[in-house]
This record gives sequence, C-alpha cells and structure tokens, in this order.
Amino acid sequence: MPVPLYMDVHVPQAITDQLRRRGVDVLTAIEDKSATLPDDELLERARMLGRVLFTQDILFKTLAENWQRQGRAFAGLIFGHQLRGTIGQFVRDLELIATVSETDEWLNTVEHLPFN
Repeated sequence: MPVPLYMDVHVPQAITDQLRRRGVDVLTAIEDKSATLPDDELLERARMLGRVLFTQDILFKTLAENWQRQGRAFAGLIFGHQLRGTIGQFVRDLELIATVSETDEWLNTVEHLPFN
C-alpha cells in the first residue's frame, strides 16, 4: 500500500503539486485546517491520520528525534533541509518513499532527504 504523506506548512507548494501529478497521496496541513497547530500537535495529527510527515523545519526534526528517545509514537517524519536539496530532488525521493515502502516501516522513524 502506498505511503500517504502529510506536508508541513513550510513545504513549497511546488513539491506537493508535483507529487500529486505523479499520483502520490498528499495532504497539506493547510488543507487539513491544521496550519496553526504547534509542531507537537501537528506530529500527533499526522499520526492520527496515518500519514508520514514531511517538513523542512529543523526544530520539527528535533522534536521527532526527542519523541523517538522518549518512546512516543508517531507515524514517521521525513526532513529535507531547504538548502541541501532541490524541489526536484525532494519530489523524486518522496515519490520513491511513497511508492516502494509501507506505512508501518515509517513508524517512529526520522529520515533525511535528499538521498544521495
């Protein structure tokens, strides 16, 4: 089953648009009316929806890593530093994740993009 993605508010719309053109199931925090939630609540929201969260916010990555250490459950977090990848790289890597992995493989996981 493809991995559904959840986009943090800071992710460029171009990434979401390109993923959708490629048939990836993507929901943004803005579309979900959750754009103003604090990061911890947004990470919990993504878990409730069963969606792996993609963010470019370093503090969000730190929060997820803290949750890992504490044993708190989350659906998975993918972090892509804004200065270390292009929109095209992020789209390719996220499409790969969405199409070849399983949702349960992402539980309580933090991954960095772009892949090299």
